Amino acid sequence: MSDLRARAELWLAQDPDPATRDELRAILGADDEKALADRFGARLEFGTAGLRGELGAGPNRMNRVTVMRAAAGLAACLPRGGRVIVGFDARHGSRRFADDTAAVLAGAGLRPEVFAEPVPTPVLAHFTRAFDDVVAGVMVTASHNPPRDNGYKVYWGDGAQIVPPQDTEISAAIDAVGRVDELPLGDGWPVHRDTELYLDAVASLRLGDARDISVVYTPMHGVGRDVLLQAFERAGFPAPLVVPEQADPDPDFPTVAFPNPEEPGALDLALALAAERGADLVIANDPDADRCSVAVPTPDGWRALTGDEVGGLLAEHVLRHTSGGDRLVATTIVSSSLLADIAAAHGVRFAESLTGFKWIMKAARPGDRLVFGYEEALGHSVGDDRGVLVNDKDGVGAALAVAALAAEAKRDGRTLLDLLDDQAERYGPHATAQLSVRVEDLSLISGAMARLRAAPPTELAGRAVVASDDLALGEGGLPPTDGLRFRLEGGARIVVRPSGTEPKLKCYLEVVLPAGTARTRAAADLEALKAAIATALGL
Repeated sequence: MSDLRARAELWLAQDPDPATRDELRAILGADDEKALADRFGARLEFGTAGLRGELGAGPNRMNRVTVMRAAAGLAACLPRGGRVIVGFDARHGSRRFADDTAAVLAGAGLRPEVFAEPVPTPVLAHFTRAFDDVVAGVMVTASHNPPRDNGYKVYWGDGAQIVPPQDTEISAAIDAVGRVDELPLGDGWPVHRDTELYLDAVASLRLGDARDISVVYTPMHGVGRDVLLQAFERAGFPAPLVVPEQADPDPDFPTVAFPNPEEPGALDLALALAAERGADLVIANDPDADRCSVAVPTPDGWRALTGDEVGGLLAEHVLRHTSGGDRLVATTIVSSSLLADIAAAHGVRFAESLTGFKWIMKAARPGDRLVFGYEEALGHSVGDDRGVLVNDKDGVGAALAVAALAAEAKRDGRTLLDLLDDQAERYGPHATAQLSVRVEDLSLISGAMARLRAAPPTELAGRAVVASDDLALGEGGLPPTDGLRFRLEGGARIVVRPSGTEPKLKCYLEVVLPAGTARTRAAADLEALKAAIATALGL
């Protein structure tokens, strides 16, 4: 307790934030050992996803001290005089964290520039790669996490998220930072008010000429609305109808349990409005607008498409509107294997990466031109003959491409569901699903992974397990990662891994059946596999 108290008092002495100072004084005054241990017994680890965690005092929380230390560590790894672009979302503390970052970077001899207002993450990522003198970008966001969280994402000068060894170098530099109240600080950095660069690029995507489509859109209380509406207008689409209850940025996300389009209930307001207005399509962004969710009407009500379904449709859309033998499409080891079949049919190269867009963007070999990348968690980067326009997930560009594809199908008297049926006929049904287990105690996740490693299942839902791969060993030439992959007879596959951004254990399931097999059979097989792996996890 005395050691924790000493650390807390040292933190208190350098903390510039009155709110977290009051929080810490109250904890110290109450001799709350549990609260001190929670905040000072560990620290947020800086990795390839940057930082993400709950707001509050101490090194195990997101706060001004944590952010200033991160900025100082980043500055130590960048060339003096380099230009750094800083963006932020509308979460609690984001604007303050962005200004603190700029002050530290300026004090370290860099040239920070900060967006004047909250912006979508893909705007920041696109801007970072657009200029040769930009050496890095910082986006203050926790994306689709709960309201109590915030985060800090770092991009390198190519506009892609950092990968090893950049993360470990920055982390070591953060560890070497002293007191933040002794850091030199700058002021007077340039402020951006312009998203034109991004809008010009995304609105010029090759989208075909069909535009008759009615869309209900929700930004999920985030920052995507204004940019998406401008992009739709520039590209010639009718203005989407925005869900009024979720239209304005609100860091408390009051209408959803979790501001993630994948979570049950998150799309309810949008689906209800779409049903009332007879819309053709529902499109949702997560709060920082790097993800895109899609729902379509069916005779039995509205259905949200999976990220893999949207990924397969967008892949063929992009490949129909591009040319050249140097084209590359890429996805992750937890996404559907359908993209490999699509690539083969179109005569282009396919690559598979670790989970996360930072790895998708590193999948190209010399001479490759990445025109499309996606991951099953609703992340897509859409390109044309120039290649992808954003070296990260782009929920606005994906929304435009989905609207174009749906308008084209509508003109032909068809729907996106018909296009999915076409793909099932050509390539066989590739049905995917995810099982996510959210926990309060992270040791439950490590325990489940340890049990599966020690005693891998030999059979799941009546299918023999024909191969078990421990991804921590670096399977298939990929960097090591904490995950397990089980290949089952009949073309089924399950990948189990801890989430990198949330307290969840995730299982990714796929069933592949021969061409001509009904998609309903694949869905039934998926449900059986989901039940079997849930039992095997023991959670």
